[in-house]
Amino acid sequence: MKTISRYCAVILPIVSVILSLASCQGGKSYRTLQGGVWNTTYNISYCADRDLQDSVIAVMRRVELSLSPFCDSSLISRINRGEDLTADSMLRRIFLASVRVNAESSGAFDPTVAPLVNLWGFGYRKTGIEPSQQAIDSIMPLVGIAACAIDSAGHIRKKSPQTEFNFSAITKGYGCDLVGEMLRRNGCTDYMVEIGGEIALAGKNPRGDKWHIMVDAPVENDSAVVHERMTVISLSDAGIATSGNYRNFKTTSAGRIWHTISPVSGSPAHTDLLSATVIAPNAMLADAYATSCMAMNSREALAMLERLDGVEGLLVTLNPADSSFVASVTSGFPAGK
Repeated sequence: MKTISRYCAVILPIVSVILSLASCQGGKSYRTLQGGVWNTTYNISYCADRDLQDSVIAVMRRVELSLSPFCDSSLISRINRGEDLTADSMLRRIFLASVRVNAESSGAFDPTVAPLVNLWGFGYRKTGIEPSQQAIDSIMPLVGIAACAIDSAGHIRKKSPQTEFNFSAITKGYGCDLVGEMLRRNGCTDYMVEIGGEIALAGKNPRGDKWHIMVDAPVENDSAVVHERMTVISLSDAGIATSGNYRNFKTTSAGRIWHTISPVSGSPAHTDLLSATVIAPNAMLADAYATSCMAMNSREALAMLERLDGVEGLLVTLNPADSSFVASVTSGFPAGK
């Protein structure tokens, strides 16, 4: 198992992959890679005529050096510190996608909440204290990616010199897509790339069918990953991501708080959603839309997903009458098996 340096602890893996190994055509065979990256795990299966592990690790390392706010020497960390640097292709792509999703989610998705995430103890710079309303109010004027821009030369204009970016809620999905793009360049048309629960899928699985993805039920546990099957879907040539607050939370003097921070209130989002699973054309967008849902209530999230072309979702809430799970599905979501 190869491991590269830590990146972030956003959502632990909450989508499991059902896989059986077999041979594929043209002298190729299915190969699997597993390891740790960005303070989470990765599982990759691909059909190829050679081992591409070194190339996979290289892609992950490039993502870290560009986009990780947990890496002091990364490009985004240096821009957060105020250095006048030009965005590389990865940062440009992730920035523009974030602006797009911010608009589509009516501001619910916003990577400039980074200082607030840090303030509440879930980010790359933890305070260790419970924030006061005064501290929250002092940060709110820095938040708003809609007031930021990137010019043709790649220079990012911040809303304020103190504005910081944390793209963790879109980067894992983007990393899956980049690994998939590398595999395609090397002749792989059948693959599954999973990083921390976000997945990019293409072609067929080892059985010659679409990929079978198990979506976990939102079983609350902040110390271990509990895999309890909610449904299994068949999917290919798409990205899928699940976001939820039931595994990344902590208890404060005011009660339990969750890691999703609202760009509107500056505090942990209060929502009736337990989890949101989103299928999109790529894993980057699936990741961002799933996070967006968790900053909304179920009605708002469902309305957003229904407005988006080529995007489907599975939203899970808790039935207050008997504590059972209630699923809301946007039209076209693949049926469970």
